[in-house]
Amino acid sequence: MGIARASIEKPILTWLVILGCLMGGIWGFATLGRLEDPAFTIKQAVISTGYPGASAEQVAREISEPLESAIQQMGEVDTITSVNQPGRSLIEVEIKSTYDGEALPDIWTKLRAKLRDAGRDLPQGAGQPLVNDGFGDVFGLYYAVTAPGFDDAELHRLATWLRRELLAVEGVADVELAGLPQEAIFVEPELALSTARNLPPQALVGAISAADSVVPAGTVDRDGQRTIIEAPEGSDSVSEISGLSVGVGGEVLNLYDVAQVQRGRVEQPSLMIRHDGTEAFTFGVAGLSTENIVAVGERVDARLGELFVEMPAGVELHPVYQQHEVVDEASNAFLVNLAMSVGIVVLVLALFMGWRAAMVVGTTLLLTVVGTLFFMAIFAIEMERISLGALIIAMGMLVDNAIVVAEGMQVAMLGGRSSREAATETAGKTQVPLLGATVIGIMAFAGIGLSPDATGEFMFSLFAVIGISLLLSWVLAITVTPLLGHYFFKRGTAGGAGAYDGALFRGYATLLRGALKARWLVILALIGITAACFVGFGQIRQQFFPNSNTPLFFVHYKLPQGSTIHETSEDLSTIEAWLSERDEVVSVTTYAGQGASRFMLTYSAQKPNPSYGHMIIRTGSIEEIPELRADLEAFGRSALPAGEFRTERLVFGPGGGDPIEARVSGPDPAVLRAVGAEVIAAMEAASPNVLDARTDWREPELVIRPAYADERAQSAGVSRDDLATALRFATDGIAAGVYREGERLIPITVRLPRDADVGLRDQPVWSETGRHFLSVEQVIDGLDHEVQNTLVHRRDRVLTLTVGADIPPERTAAEVFSEIRAAVEAVELPAGYALDWGGEFENSAEAQESLGRQLPLSLLVMVLISVLLFNAIRQPVIIWLLVPMSVNGVALGLLGTGLPFTFTALLGLLSLSGMLIKNGIVLVEEIDLVRAEGVALKEAIVTACVSRLRPVVLAAATTILGMLPLLSDAFFVSMAVTIMGGLAFASVLTLIAAPVFYYVFFARSERRADARPEPAVA
Repeated sequence: MGIARASIEKPILTWLVILGCLMGGIWGFATLGRLEDPAFTIKQAVISTGYPGASAEQVAREISEPLESAIQQMGEVDTITSVNQPGRSLIEVEIKSTYDGEALPDIWTKLRAKLRDAGRDLPQGAGQPLVNDGFGDVFGLYYAVTAPGFDDAELHRLATWLRRELLAVEGVADVELAGLPQEAIFVEPELALSTARNLPPQALVGAISAADSVVPAGTVDRDGQRTIIEAPEGSDSVSEISGLSVGVGGEVLNLYDVAQVQRGRVEQPSLMIRHDGTEAFTFGVAGLSTENIVAVGERVDARLGELFVEMPAGVELHPVYQQHEVVDEASNAFLVNLAMSVGIVVLVLALFMGWRAAMVVGTTLLLTVVGTLFFMAIFAIEMERISLGALIIAMGMLVDNAIVVAEGMQVAMLGGRSSREAATETAGKTQVPLLGATVIGIMAFAGIGLSPDATGEFMFSLFAVIGISLLLSWVLAITVTPLLGHYFFKRGTAGGAGAYDGALFRGYATLLRGALKARWLVILALIGITAACFVGFGQIRQQFFPNSNTPLFFVHYKLPQGSTIHETSEDLSTIEAWLSERDEVVSVTTYAGQGASRFMLTYSAQKPNPSYGHMIIRTGSIEEIPELRADLEAFGRSALPAGEFRTERLVFGPGGGDPIEARVSGPDPAVLRAVGAEVIAAMEAASPNVLDARTDWREPELVIRPAYADERAQSAGVSRDDLATALRFATDGIAAGVYREGERLIPITVRLPRDADVGLRDQPVWSETGRHFLSVEQVIDGLDHEVQNTLVHRRDRVLTLTVGADIPPERTAAEVFSEIRAAVEAVELPAGYALDWGGEFENSAEAQESLGRQLPLSLLVMVLISVLLFNAIRQPVIIWLLVPMSVNGVALGLLGTGLPFTFTALLGLLSLSGMLIKNGIVLVEEIDLVRAEGVALKEAIVTACVSRLRPVVLAAATTILGMLPLLSDAFFVSMAVTIMGGLAFASVLTLIAAPVFYYVFFARSERRADARPEPAVA
């Protein structure tokens, strides 16, 4: 007994399947994890190492080089990059894409062990390498807090309280605070008094450092009881620090006798944040990876609502980004799109097959979708942008199986057969071809889903969801569809009107006979059209991932290297004032010194730099962004000519970096800068679309270097360290300890009073051997000025300078890259130097290379399945000849709409190929079956194709119309146009080209069979 017949004769099992899909789908939808973007692992760690007093080139040579050498010994490492600044090394380690997220903890443990060993050999004065492997944490619930009138200590207490309370919320993994004012206790000795009493700054530092230290004081054992003794509590207020005693030359002085002690903000903080022009700090909430972010967000919002009642008056919370609301909106939009797609399918089927067929196929389609949600929940596949899109993509292929079975049953029953006979006949003929075609459709996406790189991880849910939904659609098509057909379809009478006697079928039969007669002309026309469309396809703009449909965009502002954070912040206030007058602006969050916390998986903040400014601008809708962005760029460039002013749209998908990047590597920094200047000149000369070309080394900075007078200084007992300490005391100050305020550790700094009118040359320096002060001028031969690189980049242990550039909003990176590539590659490089491309070109090439490595296996499996289905060669060749022609409709659709060919359009093209092969298999299989009944070749082709006309046309129509809801989605619009245009043309290929190819391939064997003499009859 066949599966289809059993589903009718044992309906209880089929109804269990139906109820399982319905109830499981409802449960799955309620319990599925929800994210905005698929969770892909950022396989990077950041290693930070301090080396106070060293130049950037010293840091690169003495810190980064030995650490990178140790890291390079790990076979798991793909790329090592470092940024070297005066006193600080920042190394980023990227792990090979073949290692998944589960392998990373062991890799990070191995990395720490390597760095611990290498750290022992670092020069004196260098700190221990600190590894941050939480570089990719996403704080999707991101808020700014303003509290005008509150002092800094109150702000810290407020932030600490908020963090503590939110960490207690179920499902919250971490809360990150940023932008809080940085405070310090400043001890400023009166210069005249301290020099008169021979009180060096080091004496103050020593007294302060021991004032609040935490040390053990031992234990006491008495009567068998062990009692711990705690050390006396340290100084815990500014007044108590002022009262500290300092011993000098046998005399004990109080600190307030010789110095002013005050609490205040540090002069050069690392980050300053404002929200809508008001000083603010931010907190970002990250949910556990196993939690539904929508549920976590709702719990966080509820808790914030409770906490808001307890907050002091004047404190305001401002959402910057709320991932849970974005995800919830996307989920609701999916339900709307799903309902629209199912409604469109039912309406089209009702028009062309009647309401009974519409109910049968529509119900099967709905069960397939909800059943897919059930299996997604079982396999822990979250509901996010890609998996939801996969369901929409699959919609066109899901309906095929049900249409073929329903149409076959309906026709057979109209011819007088019973529902059981019709189900047995239809499923018996089509279930194996449909299964093979379904597997081929799944394999079309295997190359993307099984790719080991970030793009493959990002898109894996696409492959998984399409695989689940298509296999489920086949199962339901041969079980549920026959049962529903048994209930809904009416049985006709044998000898009644033919199912294909209508005008549409007769017209198609006439057209097909004409095409077979003029087959060579048809083939030439197809070749010509395909060649023309391939040429047109080359004119389509290329883009890796499209812009996001989130109504956010960014401002990047960069003053010359060496500018202070206050200059950066002041310049950005000019932009804030201009934006405050624009009605389309909802909010503006401003950052000076670095970027925001990672509030989206695809967002990457700039590294800390006082001369860098960043703005997150939210508008009412994405339609308002282009005009506002253009006006803002024009204003920003004119109002702030001293800086580099750029805007940037948020982009979907993994990647990073500038749209255009060229890397120059070699041993000499001066040569690298010269070659970088040549590359910029070549770019700008080759294309007017290269905007704001720049290098990541930025401008060199002016450095003052005292010329240490060896003989005079050493005879006076002043070492180089003594001189450096004196200069640090006169400028940034000397770290002397910490002031404990609850869980806060506020640094204590000894420094020259800010109002002291003392030049560097006149600054006193202490002689430890002479026990007296000298002026700096007495131990130096002047102050030399030199220009130094303060941003030194390395890549894989080689000095590397990267030239980056932006492009106009209306152009794609691929277009501009093609304009400049030849000119840049023509730049003559000195021996020992190399040029490599980065940016979108590299990201796209890596993704396509990874896809290319998987694609041969996928294609091999697809070809083998098609060969095994027919147990022949010619039929699969006919089907695969159609595949290159699938690009015809794609080229026409994208050129007609002006949309670029994005990575999602590539998905649409793969989907289209799967649909085309699937239709081709069902059509060719039908021709073979009709021929097996003894019908002549030409008539068999016409008969089979006419019988497949309605399923092919309806599948195409329902798919094309089902894509309509996606035309308003920025992420999927190019894919929707690809499928709509391609499938419209592919239907013609299936119904005209496939029969013509079949006739050409089999006409000769048919003639030979006709010419063979009949066997003699005895």
